[in-house]
Amino acid sequence: MTTTAPEPAGRLYGELARWWPLISPVDVYAEDAGLATELFGLAGRPVRQVLELGSGGGHLAYHLRSRYELTLVDLSPDMLAVSRELNPGVEHLDGDMRDVRLGRTFDAVLVHDAIDYMTTRQDLSSAFRTAFAHLRPGGVAVFFPDHVSDTFEPLTDCGGSDADDGSGVRYLEWSLPPRPGDTTVRTEYTFTLRDAAGAVRTVHETHVTGLFAVAEWERLLAAAGFTVSTAREEGGMGRTMFAGTRPRAAGPPAGR
Repeated sequence: MTTTAPEPAGRLYGELARWWPLISPVDVYAEDAGLATELFGLAGRPVRQVLELGSGGGHLAYHLRSRYELTLVDLSPDMLAVSRELNPGVEHLDGDMRDVRLGRTFDAVLVHDAIDYMTTRQDLSSAFRTAFAHLRPGGVAVFFPDHVSDTFEPLTDCGGSDADDGSGVRYLEWSLPPRPGDTTVRTEYTFTLRDAAGAVRTVHETHVTGLFAVAEWERLLAAAGFTVSTAREEGGMGRTMFAGTRPRAAGPPAGR
């Protein structure tokens, strides 16, 4: 059974985007930047130019920009504005990872946890085809989903941080158990926001994200034309990550 999910909740990536540096601080992304660099080593060519799809506030890019020439694509103008401030001089473009076509190719494509918002097999396949279309032969696409159905466990988490001006954020994250056969996870978020003057308000919203088995990821990546590698993070979140290389003499992806 496949659930029909709404579009991703928009307040976090819209009116709350300016709070993103406090909700998910840039330092948190250093480890994932190292993992991405390691997975780029699977490419059959030197990796110099990298396209990040769903780049959000640019926190991952911040740790990669000194090593690679980056192009950042996101569908939220507000998150792109946050990223432009953090990453001046880096190319930023509006686009949806399901259908954006830039008319040029890269040595690597990176999709961090924004891939979670692909809630149907069709959306996930579309994102894979976009990544494939932007890769040079021998290039690699790297995907960092937060969860796969093989190992998913509902969780409750919290976090946030403070700014020097006295403003701050705290959030509560509560993911709910999926029904048997669901391909989505529902997560409730509550954000408590304190501005620099001390005024406090609370915002709640629901996010619906994709939940697919490792075998389904591998099947859909292969159908898009990739040679697939799967890696499991040791310690930490224990995430499963995926890398797809574009063969040097690739024919058209299956099903096209």
